Amino acid sequence: MTRTVRIAAAAYPFDWLADFDAYRAKISAWVLDAADCDLLVFPEYGAMELASLGGRAVAGDLEASLHEVARHEAARDALHAELAAQHGLHILAASGPVFEGPRPVNRAVLFGPAGRIGHQDKQVMTRFEREEWDVTGAPGLRVFDTAVGRLGVLICYDSEFPLLGRALAEAGVEVILVPSCTDTVAGYNRVRIGAMARALESQCVVVQAPTVGDVDWSPAVDENRGAAAIYAPPDGLWPESGVVAEGAMDAPGWVKASVDLDRVAASRRDGRVLPFAHWGETVGVRVK
Repeated sequence: MTRTVRIAAAAYPFDWLADFDAYRAKISAWVLDAADCDLLVFPEYGAMELASLGGRAVAGDLEASLHEVARHEAARDALHAELAAQHGLHILAASGPVFEGPRPVNRAVLFGPAGRIGHQDKQVMTRFEREEWDVTGAPGLRVFDTAVGRLGVLICYDSEFPLLGRALAEAGVEVILVPSCTDTVAGYNRVRIGAMARALESQCVVVQAPTVGDVDWSPAVDENRGAAAIYAPPDGLWPESGVVAEGAMDAPGWVKASVDLDRVAASRRDGRVLPFAHWGETVGVRVK
């Protein structure tokens, strides 16, 4: 008997919202469109479209937009919890700024049919986040044991650091979720290559969900490039390319695939190569 999970990765465009009801209608429609899946993954900083609720002056100001989006945190959480319960599925909501101190963190929240499961904050800030936006990291990775597998989250840039993925893999994570937001094709490819590398070395499934499209009212998320995808290790038990499913570049919508989570354990035990098991042989190696 297999542990098959159907996963949906969003390539998510931003919209100007007249009010929170417009946001509710949009997210509800997106979730309904993927209600045939078990796990839905929204992108990094997708919540920034809520800055439009403050008007153009607020949405166009880097600092003011952070506070406007954070102001809707409770309502946004309640909406995703409601939708996860209504459709009986798991949702990683789009990340956004959360203030628990003087500066915000970049937080993605996971919901299940029974409500809020927990959150993951971004670990390593990009240059824009640390030098211009002053969004801060919140060290500490979390593991989520759910009915759709043992999940971990590496938000965008975090996926480019092997030791973060390794920590999750050593904790037993089977599926790593990578919500992303990149403004160039090069940036998208850095995250894509990082996601595929994490799938390769940890012999697990990795899901990338990007933002897409241009935004003329926000300097924070003005350009967005990417393609949604679901990756696996090309180790003989998965597609030879390591690509389980992949959407077209910059094309809004869901990319869906069914994955057998038992294959993760099988890969780590019986793959043609065993990088997960052999990782220890690289630790402490010195250049002669």
